[in-house]
Amino acid sequence: MRHPAGPVSDDAPRTLTPNSAVMVAISMVAALGAFAWPLVVPPGADVQQQTLAPFVLAAILPLILAVTVSEVVNRTMDVKALALLGVLTAVGAVVRALGAGTAGIQGMFFVLVIAGRVFGPGFGLVLGSTTLLTSALLTAGVGAWLPYQMLASGLFAAGAGMLPRLRGWAEIAMLAVFGFVGSFAFGWLMDFAFWPLAAGQGGELSFDPDASIRHNLHTFALFNLATSMSFNLGRAITTTVLVVLVGRPLLVILRRAARKAWFVEPPAP
Repeated sequence: MRHPAGPVSDDAPRTLTPNSAVMVAISMVAALGAFAWPLVVPPGADVQQQTLAPFVLAAILPLILAVTVSEVVNRTMDVKALALLGVLTAVGAVVRALGAGTAGIQGMFFVLVIAGRVFGPGFGLVLGSTTLLTSALLTAGVGAWLPYQMLASGLFAAGAGMLPRLRGWAEIAMLAVFGFVGSFAFGWLMDFAFWPLAAGQGGELSFDPDASIRHNLHTFALFNLATSMSFNLGRAITTTVLVVLVGRPLLVILRRAARKAWFVEPPAP
């Protein structure tokens, strides 16, 4: 069975068909918009986490489903690939649950980095979202923050699938750097999702709807540094260490699985 995007070597980043690329692009733009809306629409007094979150969740679920259907229709994924998606979702959810309650120790992001790298941005976008949803159901962590966690983790895994092609330890170094920076980016996105809704409650580090975008971004950087630095740093260090220590063998294992799930064209006779 030929891969729809043509011949691909085992260590090459997975490519998207045009239809899948469009769906992934739309999903990522919508996800970023869900976080960046306070920069263009000042939050009113009636905008609260509990009222905003259901609309975000209602918007992202059809997008995730559309990406999955697009991948299946374009034969980038088949039944075995969907089964692998379920297995990796379960693994990521369990790993995240093991680190629950420990500041910054979250091995789930290591799984997302490696899986996103091997299977591509479309698979990564879906995997990040389903992993957080499953983890929340397992740990009773369902709340107004869940849709944003799903979006942020999906962007994280999709970003790993967009990295350029490298081999050997150069690839591991690239994934380690991405894991470190991406772990901070996840924390930044999650904090920014709710920071504007607490306008006036943080004193000088509060969101100011009357200030410029530049001023609010500067204030948010100080707010995040003061309140979340330890969590973000712990997440980044955990992800980086796991990528360096276990990244290479896991890449080999998942790439072998990819060949069996139509992600990679089998060698020509």
